[in-house]
Amino acid sequence: MNDFALTLIEWFRANGRDLPWRQTRDPYAIWLSEIILQQTQVRQGWEYWERFMRRWPTVADLAAATEDEVLREWQGLGYYSRARNLHAAARQIVARGGFPTTVEGLRALKGIGDYTAAAVGSFAFGLPAAVVDGNVYRVLSRHYGIATPINTTEGKKEFSALAQSLLPEGSLCSGAAAAYNQAIMDFGATWCTPSAPRCPQCPLAVTCTALREGRVGQLPVKLKTTKVKERHLIYIYMRCNGYTAIRRRPAGDIWQGLYEPLLTSDVPSGAILLRRNQKHVLTHRVIYADFYFWETVERPPLPDGYIWIPEHDIDQYGVPRLIEILLEQLPQ
Repeated sequence: MNDFALTLIEWFRANGRDLPWRQTRDPYAIWLSEIILQQTQVRQGWEYWERFMRRWPTVADLAAATEDEVLREWQGLGYYSRARNLHAAARQIVARGGFPTTVEGLRALKGIGDYTAAAVGSFAFGLPAAVVDGNVYRVLSRHYGIATPINTTEGKKEFSALAQSLLPEGSLCSGAAAAYNQAIMDFGATWCTPSAPRCPQCPLAVTCTALREGRVGQLPVKLKTTKVKERHLIYIYMRCNGYTAIRRRPAGDIWQGLYEPLLTSDVPSGAILLRRNQKHVLTHRVIYADFYFWETVERPPLPDGYIWIPEHDIDQYGVPRLIEILLEQLPQ
């Protein structure tokens, strides 16, 4: 075993996080944790993982659920395409009779890329596949002094090859692949952090190129490629004799499959402004929403796609986090 991997595994034995999905080889529990923890902090993701495992303890249970049920349980995590892909992949797995046991087979599932395939493969099946996520990019770029941008084709190939070359030999039988992958991810998440890394106490300090050259704060390098756009929305929550109107958002836009109150540019004269310019930040855009409340005794005609539901049933419909925030402003 190379010194880099050995040092990280020894560090992990003393400092690794005790997480419930690490106490099992069940590919469903492991895969679920990996999907939830994409774009989500461990503290928040843990709660959702436990919630999903209680409601759908097996992949067959999840596959039997409706997409609406899955989206409702996912509410608050954001990046809802993860939930839709999770549900679709569960049905793929059940249809084929169980989880694929190769990296290639795992990668063929909906929503699973190179990182997730390697993680599930190594943690559940002991496959010798190196994970490369944001934490791994940071640790490797700093330790080896690599300035190749991590969000370029060249960078992805370079870091992937380096990560695989550092994987302990014989890991297929010994479980060292899983130990090493968990170690380097935990090390990046809790020790070699984006800001204020614990360099003075670092077990790799002696061999760290970035520390030696004073470049810790400069690595990893990531090119700025996406311009953030602004979007303005106007919502009206209608209350009519205990009912309200909602619609399911269509495909091809943000929050696909989730529900929202009336989205309009025409505010009726009797509507009351409850919130102006509520800011909500997504990956590539910033949304500003105005939220109105309109109580009426007669149901106005609705645009196509909207339905009337009892107000007390609205919690049964999955809504984006922005709508959750707006609904908290409603008068009783």
